[in-house]
Amino acid sequence: MTADDSFGRLDDDDYPAYTMGRAAEILGTTQNFLRAIGDARLITPLRSAGGHRRYSRYQLRIAARARELVDHGTPIEAACRIVILEDQLEEAQRINAEYRRAAESTNRRIHSRPCVCVPGRGRAGPRRD
Repeated sequence: MTADDSFGRLDDDDYPAYTMGRAAEILGTTQNFLRAIGDARLITPLRSAGGHRRYSRYQLRIAARARELVDHGTPIEAACRIVILEDQLEEAQRINAEYRRAAESTNRRIHSRPCVCVPGRGRAGPRRD
């Protein structure tokens, strides 16, 4: 991988660009906090070739949310569970929105076709001329 390839991946939310020390600094927390949320399986950092933990921007956002909850008095295990459930809910809502858009698109195509109405029977369906 060239330097240009690595630089381009910095825009990737899942690229493990941050060391544990830098991640803790960005979050304003300790490395022990990052280890604890890793132990609670909230995030699983990738490992460098030398075995050092590396974090992505997505993982830092997740860790920041957990830290926010802990700072407000939530036990770390509960904070991790809350963040996991929030993330699952967001994903489910995204999937539901995709299904709704697909269904609306299908309905628009079906209802934009001319139809034949039979007196007393309502809409008979698409015209089959």
